[in-house]
Amino acid sequence: MNPLSRFLVLFFLFIFTAESADPAFSSCNGDSITESANIDNLLDKLVSGTIQNGFIATSYGEGKDQIFGLAQCRGDVSKKNCSSCIQDAATNIRKLCSNQADARIWYDYCFLRYDNVKFFRQVDTSGAYLINVQNVTDPDVFNKKLANLMNQISSEAVKPASKGLGKGTSDISSSLTLYGLVQCTRDLSHRNCAQCLAIAIGNFPNFCANSRGCRVLYSSCYVRYELYPFFFPLEAQESLDHSSGNYKSVKT
Repeated sequence: MNPLSRFLVLFFLFIFTAESADPAFSSCNGDSITESANIDNLLDKLVSGTIQNGFIATSYGEGKDQIFGLAQCRGDVSKKNCSSCIQDAATNIRKLCSNQADARIWYDYCFLRYDNVKFFRQVDTSGAYLINVQNVTDPDVFNKKLANLMNQISSEAVKPASKGLGKGTSDISSSLTLYGLVQCTRDLSHRNCAQCLAIAIGNFPNFCANSRGCRVLYSSCYVRYELYPFFFPLEAQESLDHSSGNYKSVKT
């Protein structure tokens, strides 16, 4: 293959990959408009800061033109996956939300939002639940195990050294393992982190009762459990399963 052909193949592969990255959920406020250039400049700061530190809360502009933004990767993912995710998020939020402020986009590995109102350090439970439509076979046992695991990893998340992240597993049976992960945005205090997680988990009976898997996509915290591995590091015998079950979304 000559150099030009190789370049074209890689170019179109890149375009296809970038355009095929679908978010788990997104939200825009059509009544809130801001300057396009300010959004672009803010997104540049959000992408570079997140790639460097895994999290950033910052702003761009002054006075009535100031826009505030926050971006964060899931604390267990690699820097490479974080970089890829947050770049996809920045690209797609501009396509989905145009020049609208109060824009938010969720992926499995990252989250990004911006607004022309300062929202840092406030608990925000707007977002969505993604619910596996299949139910567990023994709800009593499962829900007890789930409650204990969520309590354990939520307690881990609010420790200062954890940076808002908690994850763990629980054996449902000899052949079935429950995986759970929680994470708060790092602008929250430990108290506000605990509050956000408590609201998310407390709503399990309302949104994902007896479900085999559930993702809570709040604007201030993320909660997920599954009956298959989905977080890192993986054990030697484990592999990520991106096709387990069908999910429906419910906006909060």
